[in-house]
Amino acid sequence: MSLEPGWHPLVVHFPIALTLIAGLLLIAAKFVRCESLAATLATTGTWNLCMGAIAALLALASGLAAVLDIQVGAAAHASIASHVKWAMFTTLALLLTAVWRGAGNAQHSRPSGLFLLALTLTCMALAVVGYHGGQNVYRYGIGVERTN
Repeated sequence: MSLEPGWHPLVVHFPIALTLIAGLLLIAAKFVRCESLAATLATTGTWNLCMGAIAALLALASGLAAVLDIQVGAAAHASIASHVKWAMFTTLALLLTAVWRGAGNAQHSRPSGLFLLALTLTCMALAVVGYHGGQNVYRYGIGVERTN
């Protein structure tokens, strides 16, 4: 199976959206008073988090495939390297967080404060990955074709 470089811009938005929505749902599940609503929020948040982790693996794979044969200058290469390092770290953190939530607890249970801290830090790392990816595109023009 070969992933074309053009897939990366499409795939990267799924882990961002799914993970951030999961974070909001799980935080709401922690603090909402109604038990049935908390269970629904926790279940939906857990599923979003697990799907976000799977999507992060696809985003990482498509990103690594996209940079295999790329020819760029030193500054752009350093920016790509930083983006890849953050992406690998964040994908691992996201997978571990999803396993913690998905396999370690009943999906309808309220998340612990420690789990929410880990998820918040993971979401912050995901924001750093997105920032570096945006820098690659908008500052260095990586992956952008000129139309004349």
